[in-house]
Amino acid sequence: MITVLHAVKVFDGFRALDDLHLAVPDGAVYGLVGPNGAGKTTLLRHLTGVLRPDSGQVLIDGAPVYENADTKARIASIPDEIYYLPQATIRDMMRFYRGIYPKFDEKLYKTLGEAFRLDERMPMRRLSKGMLKQAAFWLALCMRPDYLLLDEPVDGLDPVMRRQLWSLILNDTAQRGATVLVSSHNLRELEDVCDHVGILNRGKMLLERPLAELQDNIVKVQLVTENPLPKGLEILHQSAAGRVRTLIVRGSQREVTDRIAATLPIFFDLLPLSLEEIFIYELGGADYAVKNLAL
Repeated sequence: MITVLHAVKVFDGFRALDDLHLAVPDGAVYGLVGPNGAGKTTLLRHLTGVLRPDSGQVLIDGAPVYENADTKARIASIPDEIYYLPQATIRDMMRFYRGIYPKFDEKLYKTLGEAFRLDERMPMRRLSKGMLKQAAFWLALCMRPDYLLLDEPVDGLDPVMRRQLWSLILNDTAQRGATVLVSSHNLRELEDVCDHVGILNRGKMLLERPLAELQDNIVKVQLVTENPLPKGLEILHQSAAGRVRTLIVRGSQREVTDRIAATLPIFFDLLPLSLEEIFIYELGGADYAVKNLAL
């Protein structure tokens, strides 16, 4: 289990992590989302042991990550900017990681080579961004990590390869019980693969819940009514098109449905709410939504 307790990290007076708490259950595919500058990459660098918190704890299975070789040997990371040794080929990097990761699987390396179809003898500096991402996944999966940490993992890849990589990750999670934490701005994609979600904002964890529970706690409603809305309804945002009103309401579907239905609306319907919409309204409702600006 990944656990972060009261983590604080300050850069030149800026609190990149501000009393941050995080809990990623074993075997979960955990989506970490937040606006630019929220602290996602800083958090991932703490989880991989690149950075040490100024205060607080960053733990994996109860052990600190920083300067802990045994714990780091159980972690594989794919950052947004792929690292490789100067002049190294994919095969050179395979040998490098094979010497560090005790569970490195050479048989899997050969099997995945057929799927990725990259020339392992080509210098990595000559690979395109998408090819570098594929090479990074090829190597990371062969490390057989207990924890796979991903920062914008499929950015720059074509749709077919994106689907292939997510299939490999989810199969690995299911077969070995590996834990995956993925930071991405592609909320539509995260919605398809994640079972837990954490929303990070200004260095703090705004909320973290199972995705199903998160989706059940905010409701999108369309209605036409001539009667007042029930008192105490927690409306995060509302808009209107003619007589039709659209509401974003905090609460369970049953609770919201029962309360609005009691006002006898002329028309009433519940609409599916995407993770992207939840993200926008949890971060501040209409104040964070896209605004029409005169140019």
